Amino acid sequence: MKYKDNMSQVADLQPDYLGFIFYKKSARHFNSSIPELPEPVKKVGVFVDENLEDVIEQINTHQLQAVQLHGKESPEYCKDLARIVTDSAINFVEIIKVFSIKDEFNFEVLKPYEDVCDYFLFDTKGKLPGGNGYTFDWSLLNNYSSTKPFFLSGGIGLDQIEDIKKFIQSKASKYCYALDVNSQFEIEPGLKNIEKLKKFKQNLLSMLMH
Repeated sequence: MKYKDNMSQVADLQPDYLGFIFYKKSARHFNSSIPELPEPVKKVGVFVDENLEDVIEQINTHQLQAVQLHGKESPEYCKDLARIVTDSAINFVEIIKVFSIKDEFNFEVLKPYEDVCDYFLFDTKGKLPGGNGYTFDWSLLNNYSSTKPFFLSGGIGLDQIEDIKKFIQSKASKYCYALDVNSQFEIEPGLKNIEKLKKFKQNLLSMLMH
């Protein structure tokens, strides 16, 4: 999210999370203030190999409730972040570590992160971190060996409703906690199409009821 009016409109649709990208090389780079949002909506800061001091500063400035780490952050980095947050008496902050998938993925790399993250997020590997607009082969998640809940991301849009239905019915979805949507609902970077999001939510709810 990048524009205040748009943030409020999206928040009215009651998503669980709303993301703000603090990666300066991103076209969606956020450098403003966040309006007051409905309480159930969690504010997520998205970072890429940012130094810990700057992450903590943004958490404090914007009262973030989660951080999404899109770079090559190590397990030690995640552990240090969790420790600093705890020691600083900041409200509980969820740590979401992102892993990008293309044609294959070695799920063994997740093991060192098990005890230092709250969630994993799987998206599609592209030239830049996040928001590449296309999906990876979700069947690869049949090989997911963890019990850690994860976010499914990467090019999810209105055309994926049937694919989502098949995924939910598969073994691969057992620990899927959330769907992360972004580029397929954009008018321009950071500006979301509210009508498309409404339709996606309606279609998703209708699919889950049948």
